Amino acid sequence: MPEAVKNLIIKHRAVVEDDWFVLRTAAEGETAPDAATVAVPAGKVIVPQAVWLAQRETLAARAAAGEIGVWIASDERPEALREDLGRFALVAVDFPKFTDGRGYSIAYNLRTRLGYQGELRAIGDVLRDQLFSMQRVGFDAYATRPDRNIHDALKGLTDFSETYQASVDQKLPLFRRHAREVGAANAGTDVGFGI
Repeated sequence: MPEAVKNLIIKHRAVVEDDWFVLRTAAEGETAPDAATVAVPAGKVIVPQAVWLAQRETLAARAAAGEIGVWIASDERPEALREDLGRFALVAVDFPKFTDGRGYSIAYNLRTRLGYQGELRAIGDVLRDQLFSMQRVGFDAYATRPDRNIHDALKGLTDFSETYQASVDQKLPLFRRHAREVGAANAGTDVGFGI
């Protein structure tokens, strides 16, 4: 008898087995059912934001037990979860298409403005090329597309050795992180003298 296929994700820069199930209430192009009537299966489930908001009272005990996470669609606002973020061990952000970059802003806002400290996972159309930029805005787990090699995608987290801009993962820009020898002798030639 063949063994069941395990879902793998990248978490904290390692490929690990995933014990969470992402609840999708409708396929792309279909109308989603009423969020209040969606049945949430047993086990560790990442529910759509709309389902959480509609069934908060029912799902609260499971969230406290670490069995409920929430995922945010690219056209939703994370601020709707402001009061509930502390309940979730996991928040996921959906990337419906490789070219849809709204998830980066959602992740950045979750980390910086809303102060979310738990696991922040990228789900959907997640490819190797995106991983380095995703970690910069606060993602620490990635459910890559199943048709791609996850071990190859893991290498995407180390594509670059240095970053120029400040972000969630590096609070200072490059020019503030590196000490320069500045003195009167090169004051006329050093454009940044005195900064």
